[in-house]
Amino acid sequence: MTDNQKAITAASAAVLSWSTVAAAFKTALSYYTHYEMLTVAAITATVIFAIAITLQRKWSQVRHMHIKDLGALALLGLLNPTFYYLVLFSAYEQLPAQVAQPVNYCWPIFLVILLAVVMHKPVKPRLYIGMAVSFAGVSVISLGSGGIGGSLSISGIAMALFSAILWAVYWIANERLKGGFDESVKLFGSFLFGSIYLLAGLLWIPAAFDSTSGTLASIYVGAFEMGIPFLFFSIALKNATNVATVNQMCYIAPFLSLFFISVIVGETILTTSYVGLSLIIFGVIFNQYLAYPGSKKLNAVDKA
Repeated sequence: MTDNQKAITAASAAVLSWSTVAAAFKTALSYYTHYEMLTVAAITATVIFAIAITLQRKWSQVRHMHIKDLGALALLGLLNPTFYYLVLFSAYEQLPAQVAQPVNYCWPIFLVILLAVVMHKPVKPRLYIGMAVSFAGVSVISLGSGGIGGSLSISGIAMALFSAILWAVYWIANERLKGGFDESVKLFGSFLFGSIYLLAGLLWIPAAFDSTSGTLASIYVGAFEMGIPFLFFSIALKNATNVATVNQMCYIAPFLSLFFISVIVGETILTTSYVGLSLIIFGVIFNQYLAYPGSKKLNAVDKA
């Protein structure tokens, strides 16, 4: 198997994994609160990352961390998994999966805005096109699913959008973390701190981990949303001869996810969900690859 074939295989495994998790979120949330589900999932992911760095023989990187590195990982853990997933799972508690999942995919749009703010450069005019298209997709999904003033939860939509902002913030923070650590090491550190925060929270937040089905569904979320696919995707990026192709495969996941939501959760997928999701993804792809042809992914704000 060539390196590129390894990359496509690993990316396909990651995409398939991510495609199933929206249905798993709703399944777990039918037994547990979002806090209970996240606690089990985060611990599961931490164990998976620990196994990964053991197999990769990366524990030396952990041992050589300085206090500043640990502090950075502690902050990352506060963002992801703690705040990000608490907000995201809260959105899933309040919304149909076919609404929460596509809205969360707006994170690259918020990333463009945040990168412009962090780098003190204005958002270039063409990028507003992609933003407008993506937010039009959010509107189509929202209105088609009951309307903002109807049965659809306004706070749920707000939570889904806020989760997208939090993921964009995490992306920037993770990219800026210095130290030359392997990605699996950084994920282990942030999830270890996140698990500690969540376990500490149980001193004040009542929880009852008394459902076998809820526990198994939460373990699945930890394994196939937070843990395994990130490891596979990291392998894909390291072996790919064309990184753009691997990145673009991620956009298959939300469409496959609608299939699993329909089959597993039993939601009737509305036409507006497909249309809205298509608009969101097109807006993201436009800003990343079409607004400034030849520019690096997510770096269009660098263009003059």
